[in-house]
Amino acid sequence: MIHLPKIKTKLKSYIFIFTAVLLAFSSSAQVINTNKDLLGQRNVITTAAPFLLISPDSRSAAMGDLGVATSADANSIHWNPSKLAFIDGDAGIAISAAPWLRQLVPDIWFYYMSGYKKIDDKSTVAMSLRYFTLGDIQFTDQVGNPTGNYEPKEFSLDGAYARKLSKNLSLGIALRFVFSDLARGQVGTSGSEIKAGTAGAGDISMTYMNDIKIGEKDFDFTIGGNISNIGNKITYTTEANRDFIPVNLRLGTFWKTQLDEYNEIGFGVDFNKLLVPTPQYIYVQTNDGTQDSIYPDGSRVIQDKIIDDGPLIQGMLSSFGDAPGGFGEELREFTVSVGAEYWYAKQFALRAGYFHEAETKGARRYATFGVGLKYKVFQIDAAYLQPFTQRHPLQNTIRFSLLFDIDAFKDQK
Repeated sequence: MIHLPKIKTKLKSYIFIFTAVLLAFSSSAQVINTNKDLLGQRNVITTAAPFLLISPDSRSAAMGDLGVATSADANSIHWNPSKLAFIDGDAGIAISAAPWLRQLVPDIWFYYMSGYKKIDDKSTVAMSLRYFTLGDIQFTDQVGNPTGNYEPKEFSLDGAYARKLSKNLSLGIALRFVFSDLARGQVGTSGSEIKAGTAGAGDISMTYMNDIKIGEKDFDFTIGGNISNIGNKITYTTEANRDFIPVNLRLGTFWKTQLDEYNEIGFGVDFNKLLVPTPQYIYVQTNDGTQDSIYPDGSRVIQDKIIDDGPLIQGMLSSFGDAPGGFGEELREFTVSVGAEYWYAKQFALRAGYFHEAETKGARRYATFGVGLKYKVFQIDAAYLQPFTQRHPLQNTIRFSLLFDIDAFKDQK
């Protein structure tokens, strides 16, 4: 029998790691109930198509993946489509490309392209395309015999509409087609053929903008919110095996002030939570049946991991109260991004940020830095990431993004 495809030489992508994590492992021991505290064990929420959450642009990436309430640009469709109703320009496009796991493999890349066009003073439309290629992989069977080469890939195509409801408030929606092709044509351990997964999804977002005077300074502030990737589950084999895509709640605010004629500074914070059910566990019981088996470090021995397979809306709502560790664990499921941006003469920018995730929910913690240069028809941004707690696929990588102002092109002409 041909088993689930394995990478023969190098580790190609976190997606395959993610796939392996989802496999249930069996035991002959007795089990007890699933709703017990994990005693400090990791309980990471995993989904299909996690590439949908990768920060596509270097500006937001340089501010700790902050973006729901920053000023609108051509990349806003990812962070908060409703911001586009307040964008200054008439039309623009953005292009980004970044190597992924470049220290391990040379051919995994993430690409992103987006653009917007104002319809009138109140409405804006936008489109974007993200493409994630995992390079060339040689698949083998269980004993190591080659079964062929393949190039796994994923992409999504988005369309968005934003409209002002008042001088200060806007709403936005986005529709998204998701295609995830990881090992099409191969045969899994169950004997069923692996196929590409597809999903349809949407975003609902809002933006509120106003100004306030604090002391002698005038501040412009923005509050933003976006629920993204609300869509059907993905299956790679049969309808009985379905996985949530990363439905995500993002809330945040950004404040900025003009220090003088040439200097402007802004700072903000984003909170994110996956609206996906938290995994539940079945623990191995000791022989006498009185307590759970315990590892030397004090954590419980897990026999099985149960992933919720209920309807989408039910899963989204239950995600606010289903953590085995109670309210404390629910709070740990929020990630926090803080960042700051400084502009000189609206032409040169310095940026910095920090991203924090709880130890038991993935333990991603990293600082980010970046610069930006704006000159007439284009803007170029660069970002760099420094991890603190573990390796990151983008560490030791300088990411670049280009933005083009169509209005400026017309003026030049």
